[in-house]
Amino acid sequence: MNDLNYIISTLSQENKQRFVIFLEKKNKRKDIKNIQLFKLLAKNELNSTSICKTLYGNNKKDAYHGLRKRLYDALIDFTANISLQEENTVNMSIIKYLLAARTFLELKNHKAAYKILAKAEKLALEHHLYPYLNEIYSTQIQYAHANPSININDVILKFKKNKLLHQQEDNLNIVYTKIRQTLNNINFKSEITDFETLFKNTLKDYNITLQENLSFKSLYQLIAIVSLSAFVTKDYLKIESFLINAYKKRLHDDSTDSQTYYHIQILYLIANTLFRNKKFEESLRYLKLMHNQMQDQQKKHFYTFKLKYHLLLGLNLNYTNKQKQAIELLVPIVNKKHVDIESLLDIHLSLSMFYFQKNDFNNTLKLLSQLNHSDKWYSEKAGKAWVIKKNLMEILLHIELKNIDLVDSRILSFKRSFSKYLKAINQQRVLTFLTLVETYYKKPEKIITPTFKNTVDTSFEWIHPDQEDIFVMSFYAWLKSKIEKQHIFKTTLELIHKYNYQN
Repeated sequence: MNDLNYIISTLSQENKQRFVIFLEKKNKRKDIKNIQLFKLLAKNELNSTSICKTLYGNNKKDAYHGLRKRLYDALIDFTANISLQEENTVNMSIIKYLLAARTFLELKNHKAAYKILAKAEKLALEHHLYPYLNEIYSTQIQYAHANPSININDVILKFKKNKLLHQQEDNLNIVYTKIRQTLNNINFKSEITDFETLFKNTLKDYNITLQENLSFKSLYQLIAIVSLSAFVTKDYLKIESFLINAYKKRLHDDSTDSQTYYHIQILYLIANTLFRNKKFEESLRYLKLMHNQMQDQQKKHFYTFKLKYHLLLGLNLNYTNKQKQAIELLVPIVNKKHVDIESLLDIHLSLSMFYFQKNDFNNTLKLLSQLNHSDKWYSEKAGKAWVIKKNLMEILLHIELKNIDLVDSRILSFKRSFSKYLKAINQQRVLTFLTLVETYYKKPEKIITPTFKNTVDTSFEWIHPDQEDIFVMSFYAWLKSKIEKQHIFKTTLELIHKYNYQN
């Protein structure tokens, strides 16, 4: 997707209408082609060649590319204007207060100046605008000698505290980027790294600690950093209480309406962690809070998070025995175009899994057959783990469809492609699982014998059920269903909810 199409796809319905009005005011003559082009691109139904012919009646490539360039420039202007109107109202108010206060200070009207500075300080504190607070406190300190009612030591203390918070925000920015880059190298480039040690050392190097008065942006970065660690180590239980407590502390602040984008991100990460810990009802509760925030500010961020929300909602529904609702939720969006390719691919794979668990192998095959890019392409877009799940699901599907010739070649290809990587990240149990799968499809009669059952029980190093990865358990459930001669989905739910029954 090119830049112009991407920007248009991120506009809300209201902003699309506002942009048309913006173009109408900007255009010098009526029925100009830039509006026609915008509407055609917004529908996302035609390719460039068809759009060009629709606009010009023939293939005027130069005229069409010039029109696209002018429309792109107009969109940049419009986006900048909207941002200034919607995002910087607080910033502009603080700047005005500062300028007015400094003018009054120069005129020696100190009483009026300090009242205005107090307003600016209150506003900046509410929105965690540390650079502006630095200017406010510097101004108060500079003129403190002319205002005996000011306690200079209190102002200096606030100035120093603010500098530390500002420094921590900068440090979080650096740490978030470094950790994110390391994860990308692990997930997309298959680089092997001692992530946990690197994670701890990076936090220590930059002295990252939780503060109750972090902005939503800083809190999101802190929570995202911790979540990235859980993603690599697969230990979501360890971070759950930290995420929820950090979020609840932040809610004590009155300015929860600001920084909605980061607020939504935080709620998604908490809901995802609870899902991975198999606490589905709690996950759904945070998803509802996330959806409420997505409705805020005239659905400004709804499109951005739409796929993530639907994916996690679908997964929660599936594992709470509402598989029909989960499928009905994801079917309408699985083949829709969206800029969030990673979430779209996750939806595709999840829906394939729902059909597979339902024993609807024809629909599973239909969906997986649509994934016709190379493994390398999918690895770049969705990560190595996604590609491994896809390949495993295809192997199990071909076993169910009795495509035995395909099974042999797929297993051989899987081992050749992923054995080295899986061993390096200490996930040999995937290869053990595959060996047991081979035994089943080559000699299915062996699977019901006590010897095979014992082999399965002793072949895996299982961790506690509440910590075990939900997707690992889902794959294992297929094998267990064959041993027990039981429906796949029933076995899956029994295995997934085992911890809940125990507690």
